[in-house]
Amino acid sequence: MPDGWRLSPRSVVDFVLGDAGQRDGLGLETKFVGDRALVERCVVALATDRGLMLVGEPGTAKSFLSELLAAAVSADSTLTVQGTASTTEDAITYSWNYALLLARGPSLDALVPAPVHRGMSTGAVVRFEEITRCPIETQDSLLSVLSDRVLVVPELEDEHRVLHARRGFSVIATANVRDRGVNDMSAALKRRFSFETIHPIADVRREAELVQRQSDAILADAGITAALPGDLTEVLVTMFAELRRGRTADGRPVEQLSTAMSTAEAVSVAVATGLSSAWFTDAPPRGEDVVGALLGTALKDSDEDRSRLRGYLTRVAKERGGRWQELHAARGLLDG
Repeated sequence: MPDGWRLSPRSVVDFVLGDAGQRDGLGLETKFVGDRALVERCVVALATDRGLMLVGEPGTAKSFLSELLAAAVSADSTLTVQGTASTTEDAITYSWNYALLLARGPSLDALVPAPVHRGMSTGAVVRFEEITRCPIETQDSLLSVLSDRVLVVPELEDEHRVLHARRGFSVIATANVRDRGVNDMSAALKRRFSFETIHPIADVRREAELVQRQSDAILADAGITAALPGDLTEVLVTMFAELRRGRTADGRPVEQLSTAMSTAEAVSVAVATGLSSAWFTDAPPRGEDVVGALLGTALKDSDEDRSRLRGYLTRVAKERGGRWQELHAARGLLDG
């Protein structure tokens, strides 16, 4: 087991993906739906002296995967930097308690450690969310941290001036591919990360199971019993997958929406459908409720998405039976 890790590499993978079907399994449930080889590569990257960069479309569970990996490796996923245009180096490495700084001068008592300082001191994984939203000069504060595993605090003296990372320290960063070009990473920083792309779930059945499980849990926590029926969840997830790919299951082209038709968005639609049904119709969720929920989740980036979605319901849903007919009948809701 790598020094500083709380679990072995194999156990980290089992923690993330579950261990169902293993003869000596502990009954761990699946937390992240994804390719095992990808998760194994992520685990290997964390055991090296490079950081791990997770990139992909919005809503593909990059942040969730980084949280799971940090929790499994360090038993702590709270050392997090949220990248924004206003994020400064102080929020990444360290800052000062200025009252103590003025009273006592630079000292360990006056130093306020930020996530990277704390992660290096304890040998824990640090999560850097939406790193490309930060200015390049702010991102590059990680260069010496990742290359030399040291953080220099020039204000301190003697042995406290240089902080050497304890074994187990690493950085997991995330970035949305739609944000590339906002503040692209420097070539020097890119070389210090292993990149992994997180793709949308390819298996509609597995995605439907995940959407059903998560939406049911959210509704149950809210005291709502009107969960989305399984057949309607399958229709919802199939629609999202086809609009995401730009083609139907049998290969016919459909117009893609500008919105990322992600699993996270599908969960939001399922939850909104359950709430609407419980609060306003006092009837089991129907296709009409799904179409109504789509107005606030899928139609947010372009006015043209409304006509694209209506065209999908007119042409594709019309030709299918079962719950699809409910969505086709409710397509007029998109005209408002």
